[in-house]
Amino acid sequence: MTENLNVCLMNDSFPPIIDGVANAVTNYAEVISNGLGNATVVTPRDPDAVDDFAYNVVRYRSMGITKKLCGYRAGYPFSSSALDELASDDFDIIHSHCPFASTVMARVLREKTNVPIIMTYHTKFDIDIKRALPYKMMSEPVIKFVVDNISACDEVWTVSRGAGENLRSLGYEGDYVVMENGVDFPKGRADKDAAIALRRKYGISDDTFLFLFVGRLLWYKGIKLILEALKIIDGKGLNYRMMFVGDGLDRQEIEDYAKQLGIYDKCIFTGAVTDREELRVHYTAGELFLFPSDYDTNGIVVREAAACGVASLLLRESCAAEGITDGRTGVLTDPDAEAAAREMEFAIAHRDEIHRLGENAMNEVYISWETAVKRAYDRYFTVIGKCMSGKSNRRRERVFQEEFFRMIDGITDGIQQFRNIPAEFRDRYSKSIDRMRRFRETFKNDE
Repeated sequence: MTENLNVCLMNDSFPPIIDGVANAVTNYAEVISNGLGNATVVTPRDPDAVDDFAYNVVRYRSMGITKKLCGYRAGYPFSSSALDELASDDFDIIHSHCPFASTVMARVLREKTNVPIIMTYHTKFDIDIKRALPYKMMSEPVIKFVVDNISACDEVWTVSRGAGENLRSLGYEGDYVVMENGVDFPKGRADKDAAIALRRKYGISDDTFLFLFVGRLLWYKGIKLILEALKIIDGKGLNYRMMFVGDGLDRQEIEDYAKQLGIYDKCIFTGAVTDREELRVHYTAGELFLFPSDYDTNGIVVREAAACGVASLLLRESCAAEGITDGRTGVLTDPDAEAAAREMEFAIAHRDEIHRLGENAMNEVYISWETAVKRAYDRYFTVIGKCMSGKSNRRRERVFQEEFFRMIDGITDGIQQFRNIPAEFRDRYSKSIDRMRRFRETFKNDE
């Protein structure tokens, strides 16, 4: 083993699919390949992909899945051609960032190469699983599969302590190491004139306080609390605007609720902003970032806001609030609209103090991807050393195709148990049953 490691990065999402974990993987690959070592990204095939990266990207068989999962691809982790190609690449370590197909494939590759696996737990997957499969008999087989998959890895990382405790609550019994994600924004505010121009574009005067949210427009991001708190401060005649940057499955419902509350005219829905420099301008134009989410495990957006000198309002004791000091680098609130509204009213009345919190956040909360990945890269050597010396206490169970397909069958069986419910509800899930069956049939034989 040399000092320049050959790293295999695996994830179920990757550009053109963009999410927080895909962003993390692209930054790992870029930082590692820019002077630390070599990086190869392994991800499901996407018909819209253009892989013009400075590092190698290996795509394997996949198929599209439901709109509920926002266009994600389901990968087949037993693809013999992809595994043969990867096995010949002489990797030093495998780093999976998703506990589904990517970690199954990582385990199969480990059987071929005896290379250790690190699994990073980025997201409270149980919430997304239960959203897509809302009944226990559907979701439990998938959650068990995820936990078993994670438990089979040589070391588990989480992006926050709260993420680790969430994983434990699902039945995981092993140890974990907290390894924070970074931010790909440079430290510092975007161009002042561009931020002023953005405010003018939306008719936001200099004396109007601008609240900001960036992310997927999903109810479980705490958006209902934001809207209801806005309703309270609106009733006091305060001068504010609220900008939502992003898109998502719940956007229409969110806009409808803003109309119902009578605050839609104070809200701006920009849609998704994919250009990173343009997004920096949006952050810089804002004055307090609102992120009362108890779903997110780390809240990269909180660090992005901090990079631009903007403090965040967060739920007390949430994962996103880890590392934030109330009244110094951010504002912490209890999880109810009245409490959040009090903090927002204070912010409007004390703009200079809120701006000072943003400066503190920029200097004390911000962490670059270069720093985050270098910390992770140093840890790779420790994991490799443990495995080479035989000191790893992980039980490396083999993974079989039937283990993967039993999980798929568990979902379809759970859905089929709803035969006695009303027909219209049954019809809602009939497509899910057909989709899972088609998934199994598509991938039942290796290529």
